[in-house]
Amino acid sequence: MPVVSLGLNHKSAPLAVRERVVFPSDRLDEALAALAARPGVREAAVLSTCNRTEIYAVLTPEGSPEVLQRWLETQQALGQDELAPYLYTLHGRDAIVQLLRVAAGLDSLVLGEPQILGQAKLAYHSANRAGLLGQILDRLFQHAFSVAKRVRTETDIGAHPVSVAFAAVTLARQIFGQLDKRQVLLIGAGEMIELTARHFYEQGMAGIQVANRNLPRAEQLAALCHGQALSLDDLPAALRQADIVVSCTASDTAIVSRATLAQALGQRRRQPMFVVDLAVPRDIEPSAENLADLYLYTIDDLREVIDHGLRSRAVAADQAERLVDDQAARFMDWVRTLDAVGAIRRYRQQAERQRDEALAQAQRQLAAGQPAQKTLDELAHRLTRKLLHPPTMGLRDAARSGDVEIIRQSHTLLGLDDQHDKDNE
Repeated sequence: MPVVSLGLNHKSAPLAVRERVVFPSDRLDEALAALAARPGVREAAVLSTCNRTEIYAVLTPEGSPEVLQRWLETQQALGQDELAPYLYTLHGRDAIVQLLRVAAGLDSLVLGEPQILGQAKLAYHSANRAGLLGQILDRLFQHAFSVAKRVRTETDIGAHPVSVAFAAVTLARQIFGQLDKRQVLLIGAGEMIELTARHFYEQGMAGIQVANRNLPRAEQLAALCHGQALSLDDLPAALRQADIVVSCTASDTAIVSRATLAQALGQRRRQPMFVVDLAVPRDIEPSAENLADLYLYTIDDLREVIDHGLRSRAVAADQAERLVDDQAARFMDWVRTLDAVGAIRRYRQQAERQRDEALAQAQRQLAAGQPAQKTLDELAHRLTRKLLHPPTMGLRDAARSGDVEIIRQSHTLLGLDDQHDKDNE
């Protein structure tokens, strides 16, 4: 039952493709139900964020990664030629390493960012609700969570304040210099916007406004940064005052149109506006990038800013990668033991059956008046002979055929190696 991973991420696919593949949280349960109905899928989980959509699955012997790809194409209404060039497929140990690296933030746009661990946990719980977690994926995700925690505590991967949100603040400083006289407008109220709000608040902004469809949530976030909460209806007026705009919502369509931005820029009288669109799909209409006095950046555009901060994490990343490799090997060892579970169970059942038969015969002999000592001696001899017969015949057959490897392995399997002998001296 090999583990398979199929998906795309910020390294394999551009934003325009990723935003067509991402699963909104309110669609994931229904999509997983459809995945569970696909033939050949035994276990599965889907991790879908702005930077990646990955399926982790355990397939039946009849299943194949093509089943996962067809499901993804159907769910997102994409043709094979639209999706296939950007997909990667990983098998076995490579798939296991991938999930461990993802959960630890080693495969993120921002190396070591912690948000992905929470998103991996959401993928786990969604798969659990859909009844798609079995023995292997359940243990794999739990193992990934444990490894991610060790990476955070045993290395300095998170010691430096580098994130997409921090990169947005860094870029704003490069454009405007000091930010203490600047107004910032944040659209959305999720984890990314909250992190961005905290970073901007630390810069001593002149004013922070938070606009969100859910006004109470906007008020809650605005209170954290001593800002002002707005509804989305207030955006046109708020844009006129904003020097910096950061947007990250879960909307399926653009929140801010080109026309709205053009009107706001006209009213600002050529004062520049710095806009960062962190959403997938995008919140800002892409055609707005051509507007004069507008500096529009998407999540992909932040890569250069982020790369500057990654150098400080290089040593920690090497340590984390070694930890991941070691823990992937440990998980593979456990997976391999599953192949022996059936054989061990059958071997035990056979031995117990032979024991019961020998014991029943001994009880009949005792009931017939046979001396106890003689009955015990015969019981021991009979049981030993039955237990030793299969391996003895197997070793004889190996000797006749010249199979030295089986004879060598038998010393370990039967406890005949030198170390075992020393332990029993």
